[in-house]
Amino acid sequence: MWSIVLMGLAGLLVGGALSFRQQHKPLWTQVSFYVLAAMSLLAAYLLTLS
Repeated sequence: MWSIVLMGLAGLLVGGALSFRQQHKPLWTQVSFYVLAAMSLLAAYLLTLS
């Protein structure tokens, strides 16, 4: 159950990063959203192992 929630969160974070890119926001905000999305996907993957 939690892995599905984390995958959804990752999708929202990637969407936010793409939105910031269209708004010409600073690069560090986009990178931070992508990093958080990757961490969320990694956590979802690790939850499926146990």
